[in-house]
Amino acid sequence: MNIRRASFALRVVRRRGGDAAILYRRRLTGKGEERLDRVAAVSPLAFSASQSLLRAAVRANSGPAAKLTYGPFHPLDDDWGARVAAFALISRGLRNAERLHRAAFHLQHADATEAAWWLGIMEKPDGMRAVRALRILTEAVK
Repeated sequence: MNIRRASFALRVVRRRGGDAAILYRRRLTGKGEERLDRVAAVSPLAFSASQSLLRAAVRANSGPAAKLTYGPFHPLDDDWGARVAAFALISRGLRNAERLHRAAFHLQHADATEAAWWLGIMEKPDGMRAVRALRILTEAVK
């Protein structure tokens, strides 16, 4: 899949605390032009806990030999983009690696339509309740 046609894009970056990722989503501007807007960042701890989810997302779109490399954008389709975006939103601020790993596992095996629905309600201005609910459902918190 080409990055220009992808609905979502993932970029792996290096930080002082370790490797991290930034997820982008293609949206229309007021002028009708397409642009990649930042959805959320995945912290170094969440990045290491979600390696299997991120690898599966990249490999589903770029082939089985694809790797998470630094620098270039990795294109993601709607299904995997929604799963990774949901994980990025619920992992914000969490610090328990085991629970982050559980949440990534649940989202990796989640239905893509449900992940897209959760992403839609979490991105609303009052979406913090939905974030909390999905954290509980994916076992990211007690």
